[in-house]
Amino acid sequence: MNPALNQKIVLASRPQGLPRPENFRLVEESIPVPGHGELLLETLYLSLDPYMRGRMDDAKSYARPVGIGEVMEGGTVARVAASRHGGFAVGDIVLSHSGWQHYALSNGENLRKLDPTMVPPSTALGVLGMPGFTAWAGLREIGRPKPGETVVVAAASGAVGSVVGQIARIRGARAVGIAGGPDKCAFVHDELGFDAVVDHRAPDFAARLADACPQGIDVYFENVGGKVWDTVFPLLNDFARVPVCGLISQYNELPQAAPGPDRLALVMRDVLKKSLTLRGFIQREFADLRPEFLREAQQWIADGRLRYREDIVDGLESAPAAFIDLLQGRNFGKLVVRVADWQDRSSSLQPRG
Repeated sequence: MNPALNQKIVLASRPQGLPRPENFRLVEESIPVPGHGELLLETLYLSLDPYMRGRMDDAKSYARPVGIGEVMEGGTVARVAASRHGGFAVGDIVLSHSGWQHYALSNGENLRKLDPTMVPPSTALGVLGMPGFTAWAGLREIGRPKPGETVVVAAASGAVGSVVGQIARIRGARAVGIAGGPDKCAFVHDELGFDAVVDHRAPDFAARLADACPQGIDVYFENVGGKVWDTVFPLLNDFARVPVCGLISQYNELPQAAPGPDRLALVMRDVLKKSLTLRGFIQREFADLRPEFLREAQQWIADGRLRYREDIVDGLESAPAAFIDLLQGRNFGKLVVRVADWQDRSSSLQPRG
């Protein structure tokens, strides 16, 4: 990289199905210069999250899609490289939304200063960031687990699912995770402390999940959809709650009806018969609760009750391939791109897990 230029990854074309490398393009341009009231941010860490796949489609959604030629969007942890803003000094570390690029201008709105001496700054993109808050808010406001109930979460080794199960246990519920492969299952059970975990790749997945939930399922935190949803649905108890957070198994499908029989009538029959609550949500709906989340989550981390794992890849140019892998479940933990070296590292600033 030429240090005098800003590198950014833009959307080159809209994908059909799973994104491909040619859907992205790396461009270089002059590093922007902040004007009065502005600051220049240098990206340290870039968050890669499944929701970004939806932004690549030109379809109506809860947020505007990324335009062709525009920088791919994403949450970032950045360092203030230059400032003409009274509220920020050079060297400040902030949580921002600068997207897939090395440098970005900001007017200071929607930035949050971080204290890198307390926790690794990358956690502001994971366990203490949007994924962690999504888990906390969805479980608290929609799932509402009671002591002794069974909470099942899909993608249990991921950034959201791993937090869901741990909070369920903190709340006194029984946590059952669904993950893919023996390594992820072992991590969920042995390191995160879930009561049980089931491998969705197992040929007898349905039987194993039923065995792990002998009293049925009271809360199902949906991150995946597809065959996982089909397997969970018959096990839902009367009055079960289903926070619908994501459907990663379906994000790469073309926007048309999937082949096969239409089962909507059967699903709705059981929704009625069992008095089920299915509630889709976007974490920003609960933004006023974020300070409470941070207080609780930081204390749980300090107490050792909330653990996390980060999957860190190096270099902005690695983002497209890492994102494609994410959509296929090849990451292990919260996926973060380290864009620039973090200075003054110490052992306390290394990813845990």
